[in-house]
Amino acid sequence: MLHRVRIHYDNKRNFTNPMLWVWVSDGTSMEKEIAPAGEDHFGVYFDLYHRRSSFHFKFKGEKGGKEVWEDEELDRFYRRDLGDEIWTMSGRHNIYNVLPARPVGSTKMFYGKIKHLIPEENFYLPETDVSGMGVPSLLGANLLEDGSILFGFFHPRAARVYLTGSMNGWQHPGHPRPQRKKFLEMKLYRGFYNQPNIWLIKIKPRSKDANPENIQYKFYIQGGAVENEKFTPDPYTRVYSDDYKFKNSRVVDPTRFPWSDSRWKTPPVKDLILYELNVYGFTDNDPAIPEEYQGTFKGVTYRIKNGYFNNLGVTAIALMPVAEVPRKRGLGYEPCTFMAVEKDFGTPDDFREMVDTAHRYGLAVIVDKVFNHTSNDFNPLWNLIDDGSEDGGFYFSGGTMWGNKVATGRDEVDNMLIDSCKLFIREYHIDGFRFDATHSYFLNHKLLHRIAHEIKDSVFKRDAILIAENLPNEQDLNLEGYNGYAQWSDIFHDKIKALLREGEFEGVDNSPEDMGSMFYFSKGSYAAHTNNAINYCESHDENSVQYEVATGGEHLQSPEIKDRKARLGLMATMVALGQPMIYMGQEFGIERERNRIDVNWVKKSKNVDRFFRWARDLIRIRNQHDALKQCGYNPIVEGTFSWMLGPWMEKNKGGGKRVIGWKAHSDSKFPERLAVMMNFEGHDIAVDLNLEKEGCWFKLVDIDRVTPLTDCEKNNPWNNLYSGDGTFKHFVLPPYSGFIYKYQPETAPLLGENILRKYPKSNQ
Repeated sequence: MLHRVRIHYDNKRNFTNPMLWVWVSDGTSMEKEIAPAGEDHFGVYFDLYHRRSSFHFKFKGEKGGKEVWEDEELDRFYRRDLGDEIWTMSGRHNIYNVLPARPVGSTKMFYGKIKHLIPEENFYLPETDVSGMGVPSLLGANLLEDGSILFGFFHPRAARVYLTGSMNGWQHPGHPRPQRKKFLEMKLYRGFYNQPNIWLIKIKPRSKDANPENIQYKFYIQGGAVENEKFTPDPYTRVYSDDYKFKNSRVVDPTRFPWSDSRWKTPPVKDLILYELNVYGFTDNDPAIPEEYQGTFKGVTYRIKNGYFNNLGVTAIALMPVAEVPRKRGLGYEPCTFMAVEKDFGTPDDFREMVDTAHRYGLAVIVDKVFNHTSNDFNPLWNLIDDGSEDGGFYFSGGTMWGNKVATGRDEVDNMLIDSCKLFIREYHIDGFRFDATHSYFLNHKLLHRIAHEIKDSVFKRDAILIAENLPNEQDLNLEGYNGYAQWSDIFHDKIKALLREGEFEGVDNSPEDMGSMFYFSKGSYAAHTNNAINYCESHDENSVQYEVATGGEHLQSPEIKDRKARLGLMATMVALGQPMIYMGQEFGIERERNRIDVNWVKKSKNVDRFFRWARDLIRIRNQHDALKQCGYNPIVEGTFSWMLGPWMEKNKGGGKRVIGWKAHSDSKFPERLAVMMNFEGHDIAVDLNLEKEGCWFKLVDIDRVTPLTDCEKNNPWNNLYSGDGTFKHFVLPPYSGFIYKYQPETAPLLGENILRKYPKSNQ
């Protein structure tokens, strides 16, 4: 049967004598060159009569007296299911079976009409435009002050877009019982790069008493996606509906929550002691938490109010991802979009309550953002924009070992990801972010530099905390050092694990080499400033110290050895230059393998309780002493830090041994001097100390106990170092040991020669 299809072409190339070239690729010889059948307001059109169910076509014409193809690479493919009339546009391979919409204005123009309706506080209307053209995108579902809702959707290739949802009975073209009067067609506006790519509509819910947060919606796209017609949730949705089958977007009012943190200030990086936790795993199955709160934001809030974090002494909770991950409760590293909060954890207001409570209790809140890949299970961005690429369309560029790779570095994609950060800061009062798997192999660093510029360099949030999991570490994220990204220090983690398990760890050996660099904020490797290093020996991605130590051989299997090494690892984390981070449960010395988010809260042995008390007191020592929070580009040059022991020094100062030690002081309001020493060897090491200051050095910390500052003067003299000239010969560091001593000048005159003679081995 002979069919006719009318093919419209906008001829934006301004060809004279445009021609349609048609061919098939099924091994036959069908090729046709067809002249236009006429012109209309869209352009020219061609009438093709054919017997094929599909064919390829492209356009050519004359320019400057020469025959020119529109684009040698531009291959359009027609299928009969597209109908008998189609539209095509210059520079696009997309084929439309509806007349494409024309732009009616710009988003800047639209913004000028509604800016007086934008809520002033706790609300973010997307505005990011990394092109520098200052285009307010207005994306997402945004509730305005007059009760209207502005819906915005980015799609540069769609022919037409409709809003459909509970507010119009889910009416749209193609509905089995269409009611055209209820259709909500969105208008096309010039947005990014002044191109027609943003669709907008402002509606007023029919009932004045209707709660806008009951509205569920989607966008219905005609053309421009891989499917010719497609429903999609809003990529900017703040939360999804409870129905997993339909995965609708929901309207959220971010302004109604009664915040109480107006006096809160995000702490400086040097004061961070990070506690990484998973919202689900942190309180799940904990009998001390009401059952309805377990595994939720409210469960974390409950524990904050009970003073758990304040008792432990950490200053920031670092939340593993809180983005929506459909049908899964686990690590959270498979987000489906970037604005939506995981509804299994609670409502957006539950999240706000948790952050507000954290701030009242002096805790910063950092959220993990996964921008390198998205879920393969439910992925609204996959094939959403058909730009001709093979793997997922506009939002993707290849793959990672975890799945599809997000096309970071592409301006419009980066706009969305930066908007996500801004939304979490403005609407959830988040203090900062940890960005997952940011190595340049997985994520374009152009995005990270733009985030720093858009958020920290601007007035948006100058004190935002930015942390990158950039493994192996790269120097370009340092920026100017003090204002650069803090990075999870691969250098510290891998070396400390090798030392503790007494063997190789992921290609790093346990030799004494490079011990100085790992403790000196990895300056010899990647960091420019102490702010650039996050030190840790446990995280959600890594085995606990006890588990890892047990892989090192038979001689490391005893509970006593594993416990001692877990303490030594935690102590090393707390005293190394840079910022310390612990993973939930590490404060109990838990033995577990990587990627486990459960903490067995049901029963704790006496040994675990002892570990917790020691860890808590150690963290307090970190908090109380500025000398342990060295901050700068090079504290050695700045005169606040000096090495005392190390493998690179003389034999009597740890030469050739897995021994490290230094002196540090602060010139703050309350000047202080500390001495830190650690022995990673399995036997005694005798060293000579030069403490420089004569008098008494009180022992604040060793591997077994922490002495409160108020008890220093009551302390048993056996615990302290007494010296008339600032030196101490043959100081013995026991196996797997660590010490922190503090100089107390006001007690020096009380000591005298008698004490020195009475306690010749005062570290024993």
